[in-house]
Amino acid sequence: MLPSEKPQSPPVNWPAAITLWGTLIAALILVPAYAWFHDFSAVAWASFVILAGLNGISITAGYHRLWAHQTYKAHPVVRFVLLVFGTMAVQNSVFAWASGHRRHHRHVDNVDNDPYSAKRGFWFSHMGWMVRDYPSNIEDFSNIPDLVTDPMLQFQHRHYAALALGINFGVPFLLGYLAGDLWGVVLLGGLARLVWSHHTTFFINSLAHIWGRRPYTDENTARDNDILAFFTYGEGYHNYHHIFQFDYRNGIRWYQFDPTKWLIRGLSFVGLTTDLKRVPEFRIEKARLLMQFKYAERKLDTKGQPCSVRIAEMKAQVAREYENFTLALQEWARVKEEQFNAAKVALEGSEKMKAYRAQLAAIEAALKAQRKRLQVMLDSMTQQPAY
Repeated sequence: MLPSEKPQSPPVNWPAAITLWGTLIAALILVPAYAWFHDFSAVAWASFVILAGLNGISITAGYHRLWAHQTYKAHPVVRFVLLVFGTMAVQNSVFAWASGHRRHHRHVDNVDNDPYSAKRGFWFSHMGWMVRDYPSNIEDFSNIPDLVTDPMLQFQHRHYAALALGINFGVPFLLGYLAGDLWGVVLLGGLARLVWSHHTTFFINSLAHIWGRRPYTDENTARDNDILAFFTYGEGYHNYHHIFQFDYRNGIRWYQFDPTKWLIRGLSFVGLTTDLKRVPEFRIEKARLLMQFKYAERKLDTKGQPCSVRIAEMKAQVAREYENFTLALQEWARVKEEQFNAAKVALEGSEKMKAYRAQLAAIEAALKAQRKRLQVMLDSMTQQPAY
């Protein structure tokens, strides 16, 4: 390429560009105009809230945690409902969505292979990657062999455009007609709901890789963010998700807002979801402790010379804690191996197995106590940006 030549941009993906820009511009103009001249009924607002919720939870519980990551299994009725309202969210077929998302996890932050790499900026990761045919976004279903044989998903993929258009026009028009507020429901429950569903999902690709804390890993840009979790049905705990992507939970603590987790768990009580995958607590504590050691070392390395004696003491304390951590990992591995060997000789339920479980529980408790000690140490240092 000659020095005066500019690199050519990929061709515009016109269907995506028209859908995303067209619905956004139309919503910004038509919704305020209608509110000014006519006002919206309670039914119209209810249609927005209910349909937006159904769309959002169908993307998070269906497209994302069920199909893209296979974190649980669902009854055909549940799968059908999630597929219908996931299609209504207009985020492509499950095949295309799940395939791209698996590439994102495999190549996260790689500017060439991650379809919506945050390293290419907010705009690209939020929406720009869809409005042009970038090489990283070319459809390749070789990474979803578990999905391509599903007849329900095959039907959706073959007829996606017709289904998406039919549901998005049919449902709001029908609800509006029955409620006696046709255009109010169409504008709020149809147009505004679609724009809201789009951008709350897109924020996970963009803001959740820019804004928040990283308590589990700093190997990628994903962040945990409680505010985003509130608007994205629990998806905002993205740092956890990127290190433990096969857990059906994103918010693992009882107080963390994750309605998708609550739905999946709730349906399991009546047999509509099964095989819910959870990461062992030991692995979670291990990840959190490793990050705390990293943050402690970074904070100590930023201190100045006037406190060099105190810094040396702290570094020695961190080194001792890390040695204890290493010993705990070694002990955990030893006990787990003995427990596994004991299970092979049918000792499940015996006193010996109970003793192994007690040992493992004690090691987990020790790691939690160590994490609290490290947190106290971090809090005692000069304040740095929160993680």
